[in-house]
Amino acid sequence: MNLALDFGNTFIKAGLFKENELIEVVRLTDLTEIDRIIANFRPRHIIVSSVSRSIEEIKPQLKDIPATILRPDLPLPFKINYKTPQTLGLDRIAAVSGAQGIFPDTNCLVIDTGTCFTYDFIDSAGTYHGGGISPGISLRFKALHTFTANLPLIEFEKDVPLVGQSTKGSILSGVVNGTIAEIQEIIRMYSDKFGHLQIIICGGDAKFFENKLKASIFVAPELVLRGLNRILLYNA
Repeated sequence: MNLALDFGNTFIKAGLFKENELIEVVRLTDLTEIDRIIANFRPRHIIVSSVSRSIEEIKPQLKDIPATILRPDLPLPFKINYKTPQTLGLDRIAAVSGAQGIFPDTNCLVIDTGTCFTYDFIDSAGTYHGGGISPGISLRFKALHTFTANLPLIEFEKDVPLVGQSTKGSILSGVVNGTIAEIQEIIRMYSDKFGHLQIIICGGDAKFFENKLKASIFVAPELVLRGLNRILLYNA
């Protein structure tokens, strides 16, 4: 049994794998819960990706189990063509790894709808070229509230008008419909540049956007965990 730990900006997620098969996903609220996961499942190997906690904080929780720490210079199952690989987000590396595992030998555009929205492109020859980063839904709501005098903080709702007839409705329309338009236009631009693409969407808001986009979308909620496990097996 392998354990993949993803310390994101908002959540800690644990994925239990038997070889390539995802057995269980657990969302953790605190570092100390890793003890329970290890005690219950007794993994033989662990891989850790963290964009929010230091490795020094995490390592004591892993006991004596062999751990692979994801970093940009770790051997990966694809090539990186990125000018500053040392600054490349670990979650982006893992998501691309997961996409390539599901769709090998295919041009893939990976869209992660987490705290930030990330767009990542890997070509059919297995070379990662980079992508884009923009604010996620919650960040857009918070920015409008924080950097204006009178706009309220709005929670994400799935029933969104095109024409807002109140301040709340107008913010929902601008943020959500604006995000949908952003994603659709970026997909179009990548398709124009690279031809046929497999679009893979993951992250907390993936299910919402699945039915809002015109392009054919493959939703993979646990793409980062799957990618981490693939990197772990690659380094075994």
